[in-house]
Amino acid sequence: MQQAIATVRAFNRFYTRQLGLLNERLYDSSFSLAQVRVLYELANRDRPCASELIRDLGLDAGYLSRLLSSLEKRGFLDKIPAKRDRRQVLLSLTASGREMFSRVDQASSREINLWLNRLSSAQQKSLLKAMTDIQGTLGAESKPGVPYLVRTHQPGDLGWMVHRHGVLYAQEYGYDERFEALVAEIVAEFVQNFDPTRERCWIAEKDGDNAGCVMLVKKSKTIAKLRLLLVEPSARGMGIGKRLVEECIRFARRCGYKKIVLWTQSELHGARKIYQAAGFRLAGKQAHKSWSRDHLVAETWELKL
Repeated sequence: MQQAIATVRAFNRFYTRQLGLLNERLYDSSFSLAQVRVLYELANRDRPCASELIRDLGLDAGYLSRLLSSLEKRGFLDKIPAKRDRRQVLLSLTASGREMFSRVDQASSREINLWLNRLSSAQQKSLLKAMTDIQGTLGAESKPGVPYLVRTHQPGDLGWMVHRHGVLYAQEYGYDERFEALVAEIVAEFVQNFDPTRERCWIAEKDGDNAGCVMLVKKSKTIAKLRLLLVEPSARGMGIGKRLVEECIRFARRCGYKKIVLWTQSELHGARKIYQAAGFRLAGKQAHKSWSRDHLVAETWELKL
């Protein structure tokens, strides 16, 4: 046991040094690790209260209060009394807070990207699988079944999205290469016009391999568009599709969009169930001939936020 304790402590020292977590300020920002962690939770939750953050982050109430006060003084935090219980205060980031978090989030992604690029593809897969295993084993709320993680896109992911859409839609629905070309156009447009403050791409990973994806892109100032939802056959039934759609909805609300729209086909029954369960409503249909198929029905779905 003494050897095991020493191994864990050595790993902790190594890992904090590798990611620069001992620095007083992270990613050349004015924020400490604790402040960045709270910013992340506020950016990825729908108006949590302080008690939720205390419970989930394991923070002392007084310490969290000081962190929140610091963010509020800098104009990054809004506090709104809850309608059901006026004694409870709901927390959210202001527009400037969201913008600041986006910059810190991008800096973090760039730093980790540089860190990972020092490794070979095989080493990256091995490392990410080990991280997933650690999280799954030590997580207090670990669920039964094979764990997976959801992250933003990295180099190589967008090409994978085009490839897997082409392969799976040919195998499962008989779509020809023109469908893959359409997906490539969508991905290229995303890259060329990417607005990180208003758009996002998520990748689900299982055992170190990509298992699903989705995009949320800007259609107008008030309308976002959900695109390219896909879950690998080997990862279906784990709730990955539902989780990816939830990420889109959460991010769209945080950005201030009023509505999410999407375009799909009537025969994509699994995806349609996910959209319907998330609150999307069918807004229109149109028959068409595309991708070597003569009888297709395109559907437009909408979700008011």
